[in-house]
Amino acid sequence: RNFCIIRLKNFTFNNSKNFLLVYVIWWLVWAFAQAIILHRLNLSWLVSFQDAGVSSLLMGVSAFAAITLYKYYQPGRNNRIYRFLFALGITLLFCSVFNWTLKLLFSDNIEYLKFLDASMPIRFVFFFLLLSFITLLNWLWNSLQEQKGQEKRSNDAEQLMKDAELAKLRLQLQPHFLFNSLNSISALAGSKPNEARKMIQQLSDFLRGTLKKDEAAFVSLTDELEHLRLYLDIEKVRFGHRLQVEIITTNDSLLANLPPLLLQPIVENAIKFGLYDLIGDITITITTQLENAYLFVEVKNPFDHETQSTNQGTGFGLSSIQRRLFLLYTRNDLLHTEKKENLFITKLKIPQVK
Repeated sequence: RNFCIIRLKNFTFNNSKNFLLVYVIWWLVWAFAQAIILHRLNLSWLVSFQDAGVSSLLMGVSAFAAITLYKYYQPGRNNRIYRFLFALGITLLFCSVFNWTLKLLFSDNIEYLKFLDASMPIRFVFFFLLLSFITLLNWLWNSLQEQKGQEKRSNDAEQLMKDAELAKLRLQLQPHFLFNSLNSISALAGSKPNEARKMIQQLSDFLRGTLKKDEAAFVSLTDELEHLRLYLDIEKVRFGHRLQVEIITTNDSLLANLPPLLLQPIVENAIKFGLYDLIGDITITITTQLENAYLFVEVKNPFDHETQSTNQGTGFGLSSIQRRLFLLYTRNDLLHTEKKENLFITKLKIPQVK
């Protein structure tokens, strides 16, 4: 951390040195160009360079003073007249000092003094326009910086709200599953203590994995399926041979990324609308494939058209996934459900973020 601070200070210091160097070179070039123009107006080279040197020095100092002042003080929107008054004041001061200095240097050169008096209105207008341009440029620059700052603060606040809502959604997914697991453990503790101990260990592994996944923005499909298998092991203790799960994947899809803890609520929903409403064994099929920079996941489970539960919607689990996907990708077309004959099908389409 200290190293980064030192590097940042050096970077700022070097930038200041570079700016001063370029600034000085610019006014030297301007002085040379002004001397050439004055010489073409029938002034000697010595007088031209002296005039241009004094003029460029005073202009450079005045412009630098304006830049420095605007760096630490920015008049508000209702006080823009102060910028104009400042430019006018500095221009008057510049012309006074410039006129006094050159008259002191060339007090015995009558021809030059006449030229100086004749050129002062032009010099006044030029320098006033220069300071006005610097003032306008500085105002535009600071307005853009202020706008960027407001946008960044707005984006940061929006991101914090998204993160808070995502965290809330994740927390809401676990309690009812945890209660069901604890009830099952309680039921097994008296009749099948070994099964109860096994389920406690599985539940511990599952919750530990959940805590680790909460820290990641994205995980690989391989990690997500491993975590899903921990959940299924617990459910198989509860439902025994009635629950069968078939997972069909491709090698390239296993390397794809997706938000963590996305598949477990879908499978839990499949179990709820499959095992709870049917008598006998069921098979839940999970298929994944990678195509056109999208990870496609399809979960199929049998269901009974006549049971009441299937008419109650897809449940909180799927609606929370829909909300999570919208918060992450700002799209509403990544989760789709359909009923085909006696199958309930949930389809996911996850963009692959590089």
